[in-house]
Amino acid sequence: MFVDLRAIDVFAAARRIAGVARRTPLRRSAGLSRLAGGDVYLKLENEQLTGSFKIRGAFNTLAAMSDAERARGVVASSAGNHGLGVAYAARHFRTPATIYVPRTAPQVKKRGIAEQGATVNDDAPNYDEAHARAQRHAAEHGARFVDPCLGEHLVAGQGTVALEVVSELPTLASMVVCVGGGGLLGGIGSFLRRVAPHVRIVGAQGVTTDAMARSVAAGRLVHIPNAPTLADGLAGQVDEEAVDFGRHALDEIVLLSEDEIARTIAWLAREEGAVVEGAGAVAAGAVLHGKIARLPTPAVVTVSGGNIDREKHARIVREWAEASEATEARPA
Repeated sequence: MFVDLRAIDVFAAARRIAGVARRTPLRRSAGLSRLAGGDVYLKLENEQLTGSFKIRGAFNTLAAMSDAERARGVVASSAGNHGLGVAYAARHFRTPATIYVPRTAPQVKKRGIAEQGATVNDDAPNYDEAHARAQRHAAEHGARFVDPCLGEHLVAGQGTVALEVVSELPTLASMVVCVGGGGLLGGIGSFLRRVAPHVRIVGAQGVTTDAMARSVAAGRLVHIPNAPTLADGLAGQVDEEAVDFGRHALDEIVLLSEDEIARTIAWLAREEGAVVEGAGAVAAGAVLHGKIARLPTPAVVTVSGGNIDREKHARIVREWAEASEATEARPA
């Protein structure tokens, strides 16, 4: 759980993934800095190998497995990005991999998993059912289930995001993290609470993917309905271990509407030249839409992924541009 992950585990993960996962750019955003009244930087995990931070934890997990365990194969459930990370790592280690994704997962993610040589099963109607089917498959076939959000090596791998940030920006005062099942939050929070406990940590979610926000507020697990969302990578329930991450790591958690997520995707494309999926945009959106009560600077926002179907991204950017033009043309 949260308290068991040590900073040394994150440093060990960084050594294992060196030469595989990229050290992604940390780039100042002029627009977000103006809004925040101080320097705000983007941690561009959308430029990571496989298009998201997930390769960090997935590769570290497989690298820490024995040869015998890898030979039995791995199974994962995923909204897409974790599956891409596991598939890439499995190909690297010549390990058989089966990835369960919901049928609604973006085609770019399903196609990418298959191109890495993994078997893709997209029969499940939603993420939670894909998760259950993956666990059953692993148990029936004696394969290792690689959880998308939990596990010491997986969470330590995600924590390397914070390690890179702190090493490049030692004056870091706050960090805004995209939150779904809690893996990225757990890794970043565990590391920062040990090496930089003064850093304020803010989580960001969509209103239809707010299992963490509801559970932390209620002090117990809260089940959320499955609903369509642009932030597909944040969909699904959380469990007690994930909520433990939230309780220990979060100073604040904020929510974005679907419209605000779409506007952030378009803003990042227009102002930052970044292709970002909905799940990867919520942290930047929290600053863009003034959601955060207190954001000491310098601050870093995680841009956690960029795997979005090209047609959907183009449509969102076009619609936002048309709406902006209409607003500007309206008489005062």
